[in-house]
Amino acid sequence: MKLDFGSFFSDGSSILPECILISSLIIILLIDLTFEKKTYWLYFISLTSLIISITVLLFQLKEEPIFSFSGSFQTDGFNGIFRISIAFPSLLCIPLSMEYMKCTKMAITESLIFLLTATTGGMFLCGANDLIIIFITLECLSLSFYLLSGYTKKDVRFNEVAMKYLPMGGASSPILAYGSSWLYGLSGGKIQLQEILNGLINTQMYNSTSISIVLIFIIAGIAFKLSLVPFHQWTPDVYEGAPTSVIAFFSVTSKIAGLALATRIFNTVFFSSLNEWHLILEIIAILSMILGNSIAITQTSMKCMLAYSLISQIGYFMIGVIAGDSNGYASMITHMLFYILMNLGTFACITLFGLRTGTDNIRDYAGSYKKDLLLASFPALSLLSLGGIPPLAGFFGKPYLSWCGWKAGLYLSVSVGLFTSVISIYYYLRIVKLIVTKENEETTSYIRKYKTSNYLVSKSPIEFSIIICVIGSTSSGIVINPVIAIVEKTISLSSFINN
Repeated sequence: MKLDFGSFFSDGSSILPECILISSLIIILLIDLTFEKKTYWLYFISLTSLIISITVLLFQLKEEPIFSFSGSFQTDGFNGIFRISIAFPSLLCIPLSMEYMKCTKMAITESLIFLLTATTGGMFLCGANDLIIIFITLECLSLSFYLLSGYTKKDVRFNEVAMKYLPMGGASSPILAYGSSWLYGLSGGKIQLQEILNGLINTQMYNSTSISIVLIFIIAGIAFKLSLVPFHQWTPDVYEGAPTSVIAFFSVTSKIAGLALATRIFNTVFFSSLNEWHLILEIIAILSMILGNSIAITQTSMKCMLAYSLISQIGYFMIGVIAGDSNGYASMITHMLFYILMNLGTFACITLFGLRTGTDNIRDYAGSYKKDLLLASFPALSLLSLGGIPPLAGFFGKPYLSWCGWKAGLYLSVSVGLFTSVISIYYYLRIVKLIVTKENEETTSYIRKYKTSNYLVSKSPIEFSIIICVIGSTSSGIVINPVIAIVEKTISLSSFINN
């Protein structure tokens, strides 16, 4: 057997961003084994590798679609945006986790390794083009999350969360693998997505009852990763019990990777399957929007409230996936970019407040503006943006997504989305009102004992992430037209988008 090194290096250029992160993982391990005082270098290498990786991805957006490694990996503008959307939150989560790891005395090296491994797995998943690579990269992403959720071994709560999350996540993976095995058999032994579609047509199994069975298993496996109803039960427990900095990371990373996977599979393999998957996903999306927003109203924990808010937000994103055209995907990606900033900003504020007070209970935020005006205003702005209050970014992203869904004929989903968005405004505004209107005598002991910084903006690295996210979630909406134009132009270069 003769190795074609020219082809190998040519293919390797398509995964250069992921190779940079893998190299940084090796360097971090070597530094940890070699040097004693290494904290600065660990953070520096992690941040630098992510910045370089994002830069390379930005240059790759302009390239024509490329199939590498015998068609197992696809590089195009569409998955390039998703790969950037995974790397960028990871870049913001490292400063967010610095102070948290210091206060909780977590081992830095292992935490950064798990974070970069999850990022690498998610980026590979976005470009995966065959069933084997999809399953391996999905498990790489999921296993890193299992380890991070129970990483603080001495805390009983985190151990409980890991023990719940691991078996439930482990049960969802065989379901997806079982559906994939059916696709492999029905298509005549094909593993690449486009070849599976051709194989199903050639074997005349495309409109058979077996495809409906495959759809059920594939949708169930993906819906668990995306926290869609009725596969959402793990989400509130994990969000409440896991470290806040970890939740901030995979509240966006796992969902972006899941959306990329859902879009590629449904648009490539099932795009003309008698609209069966459209109907199933529409029902799931509607249930997610209704249940997520309805239960979020009753929550007393900020993290639990955001968990149910996330469930409803994923329901909104599915409108773009169900639309199945370039406009729907452009609206989904645009709202996703805004959502990254809004959600990370909120979780960063919760992380900082929890480190300074030791609580994440909603009522304990009462009167916090009297102690720290910036820490009170930042979560207020992020929550208002999540609720879609003008002129913040959330106000521009969600209506655009709804409009594209309406043009695609998803009248019921859009109507339910707009109605439940009004419900979400209530529980977001309730927290904002609690922050800014409570009198001194009603403030809790947590706020009365709260220690403020001597600086207008403290030297906490968490506040660096907060400022970037809040500025982005409040002002990025005014440039929505250029953002939409860039997104539409980029995904137009993708070979699998069904226009």
